[in-house]
Amino acid sequence: MTRILVPIDGSEQSHDALDYALEEFQSDDITVINIIDPIEAGYTAQATVPGYSEEWYEQAEAEAEDLFEDAQDTADEYGVELDTVTEVGRPSRTIVNYADENDYDHIIMGSHGREGISRVLLGSVAESVVRRSHVPVTIIR
Repeated sequence: MTRILVPIDGSEQSHDALDYALEEFQSDDITVINIIDPIEAGYTAQATVPGYSEEWYEQAEAEAEDLFEDAQDTADEYGVELDTVTEVGRPSRTIVNYADENDYDHIIMGSHGREGISRVLLGSVAESVVRRSHVPVTIIR
């Protein structure tokens, strides 16, 4: 059985990556992972308000749970039960480390999830995962 890791962030590309994984690897072990990037909290003026970081993190966790519910709804159409995990850190590094530490065989991810200036400032997560990964990476456009 092949162990597949699919990063999701709510973008159309991550949804397409999940669809691809479910179509091509439905008899394998598929885990969806959402990365909470604490640096994103720093992009708002509210991040300096006491208690905001905790509130921001709780909101990010709730958003991850919503993503997982949507992902499982999609997987139900294929008769697949997904594993889910939320990690905190820089997305590309966290995806690669999680795949390595948990013996995944393949990463399937969207070509990009961010839009506009944050994508330019943070660089391409997909590109960084491809460069750093020790396992095959399939990029879905």
